[in-house]
Amino acid sequence: QVQLVESGGGLVQAGGSLRLSCAASGRTFSAYAMAWFRQAPGKEREFVASITWSGTITYPANSVKGRFAISRDNAKNTVFLQMNSLKAEDTAVYYCALRKERSAGYDYWGQGTQVTVSS
Repeated sequence: QVQLVESGGGLVQAGGSLRLSCAASGRTFSAYAMAWFRQAPGKEREFVASITWSGTITYPANSVKGRFAISRDNAKNTVFLQMNSLKAEDTAVYYCALRKERSAGYDYWGQGTQVTVSS
């Protein structure tokens, strides 16, 4: 089993920054990639960013390109999401997820952390 714990969410004014962290524990040696998703009220979950253990990064959400940056500290089994130039539309619950090797999707999820951007 793998446990994921997010932190760093909160309330910030538009134009501000936040840094989310996700600490993974348990059987993390089987991990292939970690990612951040978000879900705003009344909307579908959105795939924000991912990073593999070898460092390959993707930003499927066009709305965050150039503003958000995903990074990881493999030694600490921690992934970060630096969010800059935040907008009201970034308001959502942000979830960390982990994908195992040879898995088609993300297998483990954190409990989520609320990010609220006031305009």
